[in-house]
Amino acid sequence: MTEGSAAPTKPRVVLGVGGGIAAYKACEVLRRLTESGHSVRVVPTDGALKFVGAATFEALSGQPVHADVFSDVPSVQHVKLGQEADLVVVAPTTANLLAKAAHGLADDLLTNTLLTARCPVLLVPAMHTEMWEHPATRANVALLRSRGVIVAEPASGRLTGKDTGKGRLPEPSEIVELSRLLLERPDALPRDLEGVHVAISAGGTREPLDPVRFLGNRSSGRQGYALARVAAQRGARVTLVAAHTADLATPAGVELERVGTAAELRDAMHFVAKAADVVVMAAAVADFRPVDSAEHKIKKTDRDPDPVALTRNADILAELVAARRPGQVVVGFAAETGDGESDVLEYGRAKLKRKGCDWLVVNAVGDGRAFEVEDNAGWLLSADGAETPLPHGSKARLASAVWDAVAPSARR
Repeated sequence: MTEGSAAPTKPRVVLGVGGGIAAYKACEVLRRLTESGHSVRVVPTDGALKFVGAATFEALSGQPVHADVFSDVPSVQHVKLGQEADLVVVAPTTANLLAKAAHGLADDLLTNTLLTARCPVLLVPAMHTEMWEHPATRANVALLRSRGVIVAEPASGRLTGKDTGKGRLPEPSEIVELSRLLLERPDALPRDLEGVHVAISAGGTREPLDPVRFLGNRSSGRQGYALARVAAQRGARVTLVAAHTADLATPAGVELERVGTAAELRDAMHFVAKAADVVVMAAAVADFRPVDSAEHKIKKTDRDPDPVALTRNADILAELVAARRPGQVVVGFAAETGDGESDVLEYGRAKLKRKGCDWLVVNAVGDGRAFEVEDNAGWLLSADGAETPLPHGSKARLASAVWDAVAPSARR
């Protein structure tokens, strides 16, 4: 920053908090947003303040917290907050808040803010399954979405008391990821994948040498999870086949199947691909596996170890392309490094031709790129010769660009 220039403006986020038991998770959402460089103003309902006190939100945000329109009247907060926000997130959004938002009711500071906001609005529902599935709630959600409001799909899992089912608030990390995506790209979550079944693989396979050691790779699975998360929020039915991504929370609205080896991933992907409209191979599959895996841990001795004999794993992407039915779309991923003979993009073009898929996402890897990091970049190559750069940004942003390209073909 040059002398005399203004400091960059932090993105301004209004974090609304509804009066549900999941209100305590808003504290983690708030912490993650503020620590990642956002200016966050918390606007709770009176009900939310029965679960989490204003002092907690003020301490974490460094800003005052009010719930009613009669606080700080001279600054006209009930209008100003919505007008100045870059994003409004409401987490949790109760069934009552959904109904108020759908019908334009404004009886507190948060609902007034929703009426004045002209930025992206992300409502993250949390309620019991019966409430989420009630025709009134479904009608309210449809009405809000028709107006351009992003109503996220809730997660499934443990609810209040002994109940389980759909209606659980997604994990704070997921809410923050969707928030960051909408700040990067306000149009990133259209409902253009309604009725589309997507099968996605993610993570890195591990091929055992013995019960302790394995051959593997550095894939974290974050890009595959981002593809699944964005697809689900765009309306798709998503089946995610994940290899060794235990530290990642299952995305809301996604059906998860865990696998370990390349052979297990191959079987799972062939099975789920049979009913899928779109198949995405984002997993980093080990090219080779040991011919033999020791039953017991291989002991270290004074003599040199025996060579490890390897055999080639199946080319799962090529098999899925060969087995696809008419109209099915297949997307591959290529993690490449350049060398003295060709650069990353040239290797990607050759791989697209060799595999025969409809689309190929090419990532340059190494030196802190693609693997084990939060962000990504690359190119999206099409079988018809089109090449689209994917600028550096969050993995959710890259996922949204992929779905922008694939959605028109997936809905045919």
